[in-house]
Amino acid sequence: MFKRVSLFLLTNILIVATISIVTSLLGVKPYLTAQGINYESLLIFCLLWGMGGSFISLLISKMMAKMAMGVQIVELNGPYHELVATVHRLAKKAGITKMPEVGIYNSPEVNAFATGPSKNNSLVAVSTGLLEQMNQDEVEGVLAHEVAHAANGDMVTMTLVQGVVNAFVMFFSRVITFAISQALKDEEGRGGLGFFAQTAVIFVLDILFTILSKPIVMWFSRYREYKADAGGAELAGKQKMIAALESLVRYQDRIMTDDSNMGTLKIADKQSIMALFSSHPPLEKRIQALKTSN
Repeated sequence: MFKRVSLFLLTNILIVATISIVTSLLGVKPYLTAQGINYESLLIFCLLWGMGGSFISLLISKMMAKMAMGVQIVELNGPYHELVATVHRLAKKAGITKMPEVGIYNSPEVNAFATGPSKNNSLVAVSTGLLEQMNQDEVEGVLAHEVAHAANGDMVTMTLVQGVVNAFVMFFSRVITFAISQALKDEEGRGGLGFFAQTAVIFVLDILFTILSKPIVMWFSRYREYKADAGGAELAGKQKMIAALESLVRYQDRIMTDDSNMGTLKIADKQSIMALFSSHPPLEKRIQALKTSN
């Protein structure tokens, strides 16, 4: 079965690449002057479009998650009323005024995620595998972790980080493309990259630099996991949070068999040989951090 890549990363790559193609095709190059590149204008241009693309990703994150994961929303008066009641109780304790949507997606993996454009417009979803494999305290620990993500505004801060990274990706890809074009011109200033070649080079560099910049975003993602663990411990109790992580350790081999969607939003992610590209710290380190915290 085809393994889908992380929706968060893919969405941002596609948005940045799409904006690059559209702006090139439309000839929108406010940073180019007769004397060359106006670097101040280029930086402003890239910040506007880079942040804009990232915030578009944030605004559609709940819809994309529901579509990609097949999330079914559950209600207080339905068969999963205890799950919804627990999320709402934790959300109120965390100071969230508008209760998150609660959803379930059909998957054997033991996992959960939170997403949404703000803490008062969020979604907390769990897999059927998690509900089948974890006891009530462990499930509460997982839910507390996800509610902490929402309460901490992690979706927004991740968007800001990704937006800034996107802006610099666009900035450097255009500077390098301009330099290549200039280097290919003759002494009389003729030649250089043509329109379609320039568009292609920008497109390729945008994707390349987005991939190369991923470790920066993933470092912040790992940092916020520790913060969400600490927040989950405050909401549900340290022992429940530790129990949830220890339960994930027991099922880690099963989790690691799936490339897993929404990897940057889930409570657990597979370990990678390339640790710099991992969105989550090792579970053992997270457990140890909780045990040694005050």
